[in-house]
Amino acid sequence: MKTDYSVLKEIKRLKSIKGSGTELISVYMPAGMPISDETNKLREEYSQSSNIKSKTTRTNVLSAIDKIMQYLKLFKETPKNGLVIFCGNISSVSGREDIQLFSIEPPVPLKVNIYRCDSTFLLGPIVDMVETNDIYALLVMDGREATLASLRGSHIQIVKRITSMAHAKVRKGGQSAARYERAIEESIDDYYKLVGDAINTLFSRYDFKIKGLIIGGPGPAKEGFVKANTLNYQIKIIGIFDNGYTDETGLQELLDKASELLKEQEALQERKILERFIQEIARGGLATYGYENVKGALLANKASTLIINKDLDAYMVTYKCNNDGQTFEKIEQGKAREQKHSCGGNLVIINTRDIIEELIDLAENSGAEISLVSDESSYGKEFLMGFKGIGALLRYK
Repeated sequence: MKTDYSVLKEIKRLKSIKGSGTELISVYMPAGMPISDETNKLREEYSQSSNIKSKTTRTNVLSAIDKIMQYLKLFKETPKNGLVIFCGNISSVSGREDIQLFSIEPPVPLKVNIYRCDSTFLLGPIVDMVETNDIYALLVMDGREATLASLRGSHIQIVKRITSMAHAKVRKGGQSAARYERAIEESIDDYYKLVGDAINTLFSRYDFKIKGLIIGGPGPAKEGFVKANTLNYQIKIIGIFDNGYTDETGLQELLDKASELLKEQEALQERKILERFIQEIARGGLATYGYENVKGALLANKASTLIINKDLDAYMVTYKCNNDGQTFEKIEQGKAREQKHSCGGNLVIINTRDIIEELIDLAENSGAEISLVSDESSYGKEFLMGFKGIGALLRYK
């Protein structure tokens, strides 16, 4: 979760950067891609970029590509989930060069290989990976095969493929119709049990924190599987859809059909937690808010869930008066600046720490769940405006 929050912060910064021309480079390297392959591609791009007409743009692009290639020399192999690199001239002053490089390791395996040079960084693929923390399970099946996958955002990762010969049995001579039908039914039951066991194992691997199971496929097998009741009681089926395939194509088709359902589920879960938080605060119950109160609850192991507005930028800034040497701390939203003060001088910043990262660290150490919420709903707006975007549900007071 801390990784996700840190990436969200980086993305927010990258969104604000605009190039004076098509000079901002985005590189997406998928998991398992050899570093040498990407370096060779960058050399080709370097050669082609030498033909850019604008001298300033050409210089900035070549400098950025060279910086990326130098950075890749630090790696013996691509990180396990891949690597995303953004590099370019971020100077807001015309004619001044400030080539900066930012790199992100995705939270889930990256599958695409992209090189793009534009006036903005290509952030869509990495945003999609980190803005959704919830994990769902997808199952596409018919009577002969099934494919199980996990879903985070729009990233689908296949977990297991299962095949069955139940509907392909050939009746042998001397076998009665009743025995033949019974053998078919037993084979179908065995197939459904195999599928159910795979799903149970997947949910168990995530301590049953997967938000739900979505099922799709052609024909009646999916309904038959649901009726077979092979799933752990903790697993919630949140949708069943008709689609034409049981492979990767079928999983993508299922995701497309379930997209609205998933949006509703995420909005519903966010609403539930914020609604409960606000109700608990209103009756003086098991909830608290504000940095100091929430930090105290986490340190005392009283907090069950840390709730943070995902766009919140909050820092504890230590100031020192350059007149009398007095120091004090103050929470600031966004970037802090030196300022005049009643001490008779200027307040100079001597230390800054990210209090959101601090709270997330404490939550992880205490075993509290972490919920990053938006301000898109009325509850989200109330949480940000009325409670400064920091709250916690408590185990006890």
